[in-house]
Amino acid sequence: MRRAFTSSMLALFLVTGTLPAFAAERITLMVGGIDKVIYLPVKLAEQLGYFTAEGLDVELRSEWSGIHGVDVLLVGSVQGVVGFYDHTIYMQSKGKAVISVVQFAQAPGEVELVSTRMKGPVRTLADLKDSTLGVTGLGSSTQFLSRYLVLSAGLKLNQVAFVPVGTGDSFIDAMTKGAIQAGMTTEPTASRMINSGQARVLVDLRTPEDTARALGGPYPAACLYMQTAWVERHKPEVQKLVNALVKALRYIQTHTASEIAAQVPPSFYAGDKATYVKALARSKPIFIPDGRMPANGPAHVLKVLTRTEKSVQGKTIDLGSTYTLEFVNAVK
Repeated sequence: MRRAFTSSMLALFLVTGTLPAFAAERITLMVGGIDKVIYLPVKLAEQLGYFTAEGLDVELRSEWSGIHGVDVLLVGSVQGVVGFYDHTIYMQSKGKAVISVVQFAQAPGEVELVSTRMKGPVRTLADLKDSTLGVTGLGSSTQFLSRYLVLSAGLKLNQVAFVPVGTGDSFIDAMTKGAIQAGMTTEPTASRMINSGQARVLVDLRTPEDTARALGGPYPAACLYMQTAWVERHKPEVQKLVNALVKALRYIQTHTASEIAAQVPPSFYAGDKATYVKALARSKPIFIPDGRMPANGPAHVLKVLTRTEKSVQGKTIDLGSTYTLEFVNAVK
């Protein structure tokens, strides 16, 4: 937002040769779970002072599911959402123009867990017929992916039930109390449950290789997306955001998991720093050092959504308008 150059400012300049500093206009970003490892770059950029160095005043808000971020983005309550790229495609199918400006991850970083209390052998998702599966929220990326995995296992979508359970403690509580028999979550929640013996891995999407095996190709996920119209009107601010976030991605690539963990709030560890560091070390390969969208990623994400989401089926999706390389290409 530009401010008027007043006579008092001119007088100050003539006397001192300097102008008063203006506070940066605040940019608010909604994060679909700020303590999730998959969204680490945005918190790192804040903690390491990268936003401030770019002259930005960035407020980070956290919601347990990225789908809520979409809602507040569309009404203008926030300027951007740190969530999954697939929402840009999904929203275009509903007539909304949303664009990813920097890509954090080349894989979802998620895992489908099954409770160790389940009776009988559970080797694949096909063995979960008539079960209740947890997702972060209805309409969330975890539901998109879970629906695809269910169909790929040979089940029909009406042969399982999806319930929103969030992540972290709420996910753990839902599984330990038997409200869900299986569910999709991310780190560090997944490692907390596996280490406690409460759950085991059924389908792993935490590395690019595991993702390719499970989904048949790449699935670029965590990113910063914004309303296309806002991006067009605020290119300088978007460039500064992307500069800071790419710097955070480079930091992840050039530092150990222990060094990175030392930069985040202790609350992120959920009481177990060793587990957090180990989960972070495992997750490092999903991050993209330069923030660029993988060349064949969007097409495969569209393929997944076309199979599972009725709003996408039969629609012509312009993938070129769901992401941009303009800002990452301009990062020095």
